[in-house]
Order: sequence, then structure tokens, then C-alpha cells
Amino acid sequence: MASLLFCGPKLAACGLVLSIWGVIMLAMLGIFFTTHSAVLIEDVPFTEEDFKGEALQNIYSLYNKVGYNCFIAAVIYVGIGFLSFCQVRLNKRKEYLVH
Repeated sequence: MASLLFCGPKLAACGLVLSIWGVIMLAMLGIFFTTHSAVLIEDVPFTEEDFKGEALQNIYSLYNKVGYNCFIAAVIYVGIGFLSFCQVRLNKRKEYLVH
């Protein structure tokens, strides 16, 4: 039977901690971007053409796009965290097996 264990206990624990931090950080950034926080204006990729016509609506749509990208990255971190959690559990089970 093939083993699904592909990383050690320290790497799995590190991946779990980093993914928890990534989910918290990116979820908060996503919330702040979708509420159009003025502090994050430097991180919005706007150009000169975005200020023509409906300038405020164009900037708000860019804020929303960046916020949705943060939410997507947070979901990816949830997947990586689940994978790391599974690796931690498999490493714990391996400790109790007698070879």
C-alpha cells in the first residue's frame, strides 16, 4: 500500500502554522479591500485611464477585485492547511506503528 506521507513532522507543523496565519491575514485584507479602506490605496493597481469618466466607481471596482483575490488566496491557504493537518496526523500515526 502506498503511503500518503510525503513530508516530515516539522515541515507539516510549519505548513499548518503558516497557513493559519495566511488565512487570518488574507481574510482581513480581503475585508478591508472590499470595504474600500483608504489606507490601502497604495496597493490598488490603478492607471490614469481609471480616473476618466466614473472615476470613483472604477477605483471601487479595483478595490473589489483586489479584495476578491485576497479571499481566493485565503481559500488556497485553507487547502494547504488541510493538507498540512493531514500530514501532521499521518506523522503522529507513524510514531505509534511498530515496524
